[in-house]
Amino acid sequence: MIALLLLLLLALVAPSSGLPLLSKDKDSWLLAEKYLRHFYALPAGLQGTQKMSGTFQTKIKEMQKFFNLKVTGNLDDNTLEVMKQARCGVPDIGEYNHFPRHLKWNNNTVTFRILNYTPDLAKSDVDRAVRNALNVWADVTPLIFKKLHQGNADIMISFGSKEHGDYNPFDGPNGLLAHAYPPGQGIGGDTHFDEDEHWSKDSSAYNLYIVAAHELGHALGMSHSTDPGALMYPVYSYATGYPLSEDDIEGIQALYGPNPNPRKVKPKPDAPNKCDPMLSFDAVTELRGETIIFKDRFYWRIHPQMPEPEQTLIKSTWPSIPNKVDAAYENPEKDLVIIFSGIRMWALNGYNLVDGYPKYIHKLGLPKTIRKIDAAVYIKDTGKTLLFTDEDYWSYDEATSTMDSGYPRSIEDDFPGMDDEVDAAAYHYGYLYFFHEHVQYEYSYTSRKVIRIQRTNSILNC
Repeated sequence: MIALLLLLLLALVAPSSGLPLLSKDKDSWLLAEKYLRHFYALPAGLQGTQKMSGTFQTKIKEMQKFFNLKVTGNLDDNTLEVMKQARCGVPDIGEYNHFPRHLKWNNNTVTFRILNYTPDLAKSDVDRAVRNALNVWADVTPLIFKKLHQGNADIMISFGSKEHGDYNPFDGPNGLLAHAYPPGQGIGGDTHFDEDEHWSKDSSAYNLYIVAAHELGHALGMSHSTDPGALMYPVYSYATGYPLSEDDIEGIQALYGPNPNPRKVKPKPDAPNKCDPMLSFDAVTELRGETIIFKDRFYWRIHPQMPEPEQTLIKSTWPSIPNKVDAAYENPEKDLVIIFSGIRMWALNGYNLVDGYPKYIHKLGLPKTIRKIDAAVYIKDTGKTLLFTDEDYWSYDEATSTMDSGYPRSIEDDFPGMDDEVDAAAYHYGYLYFFHEHVQYEYSYTSRKVIRIQRTNSILNC
């Protein structure tokens, strides 16, 4: 009996590392191991308690650094979330691509051939997507792309699923979308799309044109970019307009030089750096306990359980919302977030767009002379939403859906110590947070004075 008790006591005080992983934890480890092996050359055979070996942690840190996450070496929620996103199948670090760097085609005329077609789209739609994707790179280089209908081309394009002939299998729906090989003989330049995905010519599924433009960048010698705004960023996101950023253009022109007869293009701006000391915000709002910060065509998502802000393209979450958000606020009682861009506004319920929008901002009772709203904030204690326009602000009564009389009023007069213009605003527990350029003002709503001044991006852990 005493021996049995001793055994029970030993079991209770045994180190936790000896306990089996919960099913959810085990799935996370398996996902991470597979991801790091594929994209960061994690050696095979790291099993069981060895998973947190120095090598495993080093590879996690490399991946966290690439995606601009907080570098901890731990398998935290932010890291796992990135690992679950749909993406390109090419490794992220150039040295791990098993090819020498800076490979390029020796001739400026590059041939391509489409070997087969996906049943998801009309043959003409596939042809158009591929041609437009190649034109993206031709616009900024001397490259000319010639289509072949038979024989061997430099870039052989095909659709396949699972193991499809190159010993580099796809993984079924989502996950790996496509991959391509850098310029060279044989398989070099070949570009493969996963037929288990659903391909589209819009945002309803994976957009073939966007994925093709990315993969054909690899087929021309481009590696992955760490800039979330670049076409060559490894994670898929849907966006409209010209797809190349300055980072993409610099990369391809380093290989082939500029187009001697350039077409006028407007590159996408690089993704904003959250720790840029001169960073300013376009809009700030709460969304069901999260904080959403809009800047250019991106937004940061801050969640109490996430150690680092997550940066995402606006269009990848809300394809119908413009790339530029002027102002936003949440009314938690109605479970709505209102987003303003120019003279129009959209409503979100959670992350879903509400039917019947966009509407004109003048429906709120603003005069037609107001063409945009600079900032908006809901004051829970009063049930009022303050709308800032130039050097004035308005008060909107959420209960009656009417604009309060006596407005607009002067920002400078009613908020002493503040600048006379506001870029974004938030409200927490009796305090207003005003953002203007690179400065954040903490303002006591009851004392009517500025309590503290910080940099705008202090909210982003900078």
